[in-house]
Amino acid sequence: MNIQQIRNALILAKRLHFTKTAEEARIVQPALSRQISTLEEELGVQLFKRHKRKVELTPAGEYFTMEMEKLLLQFDLIHHKACQIAKGQVEIRIGFTHSIKQSILPEVLNKIRKSRPGICFVLKEVNNEGQFKGLQTKQLDLGFSTNPIIPPNLFGKKLTSCDFVILLPKNHPVTEENYREFSVFANEEFIFPPLEDGSNHLEIMKSICLDAGFTPNITHTTSSAGTAFKLVENGMGVCLEPENSIQGLNLPLTIIPLRKVSQKAELTIIWNEDFAHDFPELLAELSDPAHYAFFNSQKKNA
Repeated sequence: MNIQQIRNALILAKRLHFTKTAEEARIVQPALSRQISTLEEELGVQLFKRHKRKVELTPAGEYFTMEMEKLLLQFDLIHHKACQIAKGQVEIRIGFTHSIKQSILPEVLNKIRKSRPGICFVLKEVNNEGQFKGLQTKQLDLGFSTNPIIPPNLFGKKLTSCDFVILLPKNHPVTEENYREFSVFANEEFIFPPLEDGSNHLEIMKSICLDAGFTPNITHTTSSAGTAFKLVENGMGVCLEPENSIQGLNLPLTIIPLRKVSQKAELTIIWNEDFAHDFPELLAELSDPAHYAFFNSQKKNA
């Protein structure tokens, strides 16, 4: 049994077609058939049922390929990290939400680079659930999330928080000057993030409306803050965003800070056990809320 045999078996499990699998694996079909048969013989388990015109996974094959895909992912990550170490490089893979990108992330990266110039960052904008999955499968080392419920096998710490704002079209009758209570938006159509972006973050946004005495009429959902901004600009609804999500942006929208609303957007760092083991000093620095005093000072001066 070797890695290439297993990789080809995984391709066959998805394609369920020997000819298409052989083309993707760039080998001839008889060689592929021999590889699969040899693998089954070594395992003592039938993975595939062969028919004249189709291929099916056996129950044992479904289990084997599902679990082996996870192991190969880990193997590839370990191989990649070993290559980085051999080259004297340190790579940190960071997931983050849009609001983190617009606020604390640039400053955080600058601070790390100044103290540790040899570090290379791999950055991925991804929602809360995507960060959890990436950290659990070791595809991410760190996550910067907004209002997460952290899974038991991960670790996290609140760094700072900010107010929510409501974004309205420029021609909306409610302005920052005449706004009094959030209940004025009871009849509006809302643009919200989907549930998979983070159930807790979504519930917090809904609770702002519920506390004002109404259930939000959610007519559009999008994971993209940029898309939400465009929808609002074109009169297709209003949306709630963490204030740091619009930091540094010159949006053609009416923006009303919700200072009296008790709900806040909590910016949180999340990590897995491996990162804590490999970078204890860096983690201690990054998870210290005092490290983000610059963000709080920016809010006070805004």
